[in-house]
Amino acid sequence: MTFFVITFLISCLSVMTVRGRRGNWPAGMPGARGRLMAVGGTYEGSQGPPTDAYVIQERLLATAHGTGGTALGHTAAALALGAVVGARPQHAGTREQDLDECAQAAHRAVRTAALRNPATPDLVSTLDLVVLDTGERPRLRFAHVGNGAIFHCPRGREPQQLTTPPSEDGPPPRGIGLPSALDPEVGTEVGTVALRPGDRVVIVTEGVLKALGLPRMKQLLSGTTSPVACLDRLYDEIAAADPKEDATVLIADFVTA
Repeated sequence: MTFFVITFLISCLSVMTVRGRRGNWPAGMPGARGRLMAVGGTYEGSQGPPTDAYVIQERLLATAHGTGGTALGHTAAALALGAVVGARPQHAGTREQDLDECAQAAHRAVRTAALRNPATPDLVSTLDLVVLDTGERPRLRFAHVGNGAIFHCPRGREPQQLTTPPSEDGPPPRGIGLPSALDPEVGTEVGTVALRPGDRVVIVTEGVLKALGLPRMKQLLSGTTSPVACLDRLYDEIAAADPKEDATVLIADFVTA
């Protein structure tokens, strides 16, 4: 009797498995939702505790690099990203202007903290932020303040830098939390790019660009390896450069399955 029951259950389980794999998707069930499958990390520089921070969520990626020393830098970066997470830009609208408002919220959070504590007058951070908008025409919105960089790597094509590199002869990069007397506006660079399944987006802080250089950075992003393998390769070359500054990398593939 026991043998019969076990045999019957196994046969039912086999039938359910086959039907679940080969049957039609039930009417009314939601389809696959696009998301960012991401990995990231910070290679800590040799000059002290980390001053970089990052956030990875299903439709939100962000990095921040704080300046002004290790303690102040980490505080500024954490405040900037805390304000970004609190603003929930992936749910707060679909306009480019919405990301500018998110950067302004981060600016106010860092600046308010600096004004409240006389011991921390120099809280300043960079901010690079991307948000995935799903739907019939998926797209990526981005916001950029400072000297990091965001890259779009279309599947099968050369990587494209979405953010404008700072000019050596131009004004210094703007920052989150700079005093209003010096920087009346955050000066956020915002934009949008269409996405297709298999496209990749990469965010790096300035430490990565200093360690590898822009040409080598693009070469390393041109392969077809997984995000994890790409991150490992970048880490190997960053380690060989032995950077003084922190080097943060976020790598995400747009997937719909």
